[in-house]
Amino acid sequence: MSDTPNLQERHFQPIDTARLLSPERASHAPRILLLYGSLRERSFSRLMTEEAARILTRLGAETRTYRPSGLPLPDDGDADHPKVRELRDLVTWSEGMVWCSPERHGAMTGIMKTQIDWIPLSLGGVRPTQGKTLAVMQVSGGSQSFNAVNQLRILGRWMRLLTIPNQSSTPKAYLEFDDTGRMKPSPFYDRMVDVMEELMKFTLLTRDNKAYLLDRYSERKESPAALSKRVNQQAI
Repeated sequence: MSDTPNLQERHFQPIDTARLLSPERASHAPRILLLYGSLRERSFSRLMTEEAARILTRLGAETRTYRPSGLPLPDDGDADHPKVRELRDLVTWSEGMVWCSPERHGAMTGIMKTQIDWIPLSLGGVRPTQGKTLAVMQVSGGSQSFNAVNQLRILGRWMRLLTIPNQSSTPKAYLEFDDTGRMKPSPFYDRMVDVMEELMKFTLLTRDNKAYLLDRYSERKESPAALSKRVNQQAI
């Protein structure tokens, strides 16, 4: 059962358990980027990310929230647009992310998808999202649904993010926030706290080992130039 003639032995490596289980640990606060998917003045996805940022800060994270107003549609601007540069710089800065979208017509909003579409799969052979952690949340105007978070999970997997198992879905969000924009005590609030706790734990567990976790046999076989050409191909 150990006959593997197709392997290129010089690129095949046993698991380095010492490196995997005992990496050098960083001491800085985990860096978490939060994205939301609505530009309404009273945006419940924004209010939810603000609540999440407060919890993350209490847990020891450094948080930044991207404001999507002014971001052009994909292909209706270029990478030099200030809002695109800001978003990409924040993604590069981050070690984990929170994506929170309203559900609109049974799906995530176009505003949410536009932000994700502007995050490149690769920058010169380096994937700015892969190996980072992700938590997904949604808010709904009606009954509870999981359409948006399910779609966000698919996108997270496509971007090679480590999407945590827990998630938050808040129905009838207009009932869950008071007049000052703060979320009321409820099981939905508690679930959001659970999700942020889990995100912090996964981020602390994996951020210092990202390089090794993403070290792949197939990519060890490729030269950096070949890898860059493959992941940056213009057409499929």
